[in-house]
Amino acid sequence: MDALTMLLDDPSLRVPAADLDRYSTDWSRDLSGTPRAVVRPRTTADVASMVRECAARGLPIVPQGGHTGLVGGATPSKDGSEVVISLERLNAVREIDPVNFSMTVEAGCILENIHAAAAAEDCLFPLQLSAQGSCQIGGNIASNAGGLNVVRYGMTRDLVLGLEVVLPDGRIWNGLRKLRKNNTGYDLKQLFIGSEGTLGIITAASLKLFPKPSQIETAFLAVDSPDQAVALFGRARRDLSDLLSAFELLPRRGVELALEAMPGLRDPLSGPSPYYVLMEVAASGLVHLKGLVETFLEGAVESALLSDGTLAANGAQAAEFWRIREGIIEAQARRGRHLRTDVSVPISSLTTFLDAAHADLLRAEPDVLPLAYGHLGDGNIHFNVVPPPGLSEADKTALLHRCEVVIFGLVDRLGGSISAEHGIGRVKRAAFQERSAPLDLDLLRRIKAVIDPNRLMNPGRMFD
Repeated sequence: MDALTMLLDDPSLRVPAADLDRYSTDWSRDLSGTPRAVVRPRTTADVASMVRECAARGLPIVPQGGHTGLVGGATPSKDGSEVVISLERLNAVREIDPVNFSMTVEAGCILENIHAAAAAEDCLFPLQLSAQGSCQIGGNIASNAGGLNVVRYGMTRDLVLGLEVVLPDGRIWNGLRKLRKNNTGYDLKQLFIGSEGTLGIITAASLKLFPKPSQIETAFLAVDSPDQAVALFGRARRDLSDLLSAFELLPRRGVELALEAMPGLRDPLSGPSPYYVLMEVAASGLVHLKGLVETFLEGAVESALLSDGTLAANGAQAAEFWRIREGIIEAQARRGRHLRTDVSVPISSLTTFLDAAHADLLRAEPDVLPLAYGHLGDGNIHFNVVPPPGLSEADKTALLHRCEVVIFGLVDRLGGSISAEHGIGRVKRAAFQERSAPLDLDLLRRIKAVIDPNRLMNPGRMFD
């Protein structure tokens, strides 16, 4: 029996055929595949052994985390040729250093568990996602996840100090430094952050921590238009002393869908408004945060930047506000397959984008339900489209593609991006390549060829 067969047949590593379903699709269930095998290594050395044996036999590899991706980046192909390497067993917190404000964790650690481990040391790891109860940090890093706190803390790329990576030939690159300043040549870790598993398998990471906030104020605010929300955001950035953590735009129809889908939720305000802003401000130390936020809100009312609003009285009410945001996602999922976009434009162009996208979509497809919501504070809007009921799968696919063409075309004209935080994967590969300059693609392919010359690491994702 050769080494690969031993690894694939090891009952402590291999997933039985009866359990392969959950490794064959992602959360959206829009894409599915058939893995040649699924293995769950327990250590970085196990990962390296598996990669080395697959490389020797020319077997393509798909690294997989928490199955929460939305672009097919970690979903195996349908031809049954790819070996899925799940990182879920590499889930140890190796070290927390509260003096250095850093922690070292393995790639399979669930994001919510990282939050808890940091909080136990009176620290904060600020990456916040709707899927944080199941997504894994390795996947977050490989896709350069964004989330709710980008306006203050940046993307995942900004939160990584060092990485440990298994390369496509099975060698282990140890870049697990905990330094904030290290100016010694190329920053190799940045090659792997956002590479979607096409250059190697992230097995561990050193992460930045921050002081755990001792005060958090969460507001649910009514605004008349996206233009008013953008103006309110500009004032918040200036008035709140860089303590603004999240600034989300929610449409009224989205809030209604969330309330329908989650009966325990209540409408936070007494009357409806076309749009809402969900805003969070956080601080630690000696800042008097509540007074600062109240003064800001009073000024916003006097300047006619908001028509109504409420400040959460306690943590439970704040959590209920955030459940409305999450409920918009859940409500769409219950309606079946729909168009999920993840676009960004300059914040100064958001109003133009939202107004034009709504008008252009409804002119072309009057029966669809557009839902535009998301991270106004960093210019990232999820402009989703729910198709009318009763369409065949073929008609639904054609309609959603037409809607995507309308939205992406407008994003192009405004100098935006078709993928703000979800990545490219397989779903956006064609659109990505169509929009990339020839020199950009040449450089990217050259990097891929140097690190993965046999093109076995997550093939067909990002590139042809």
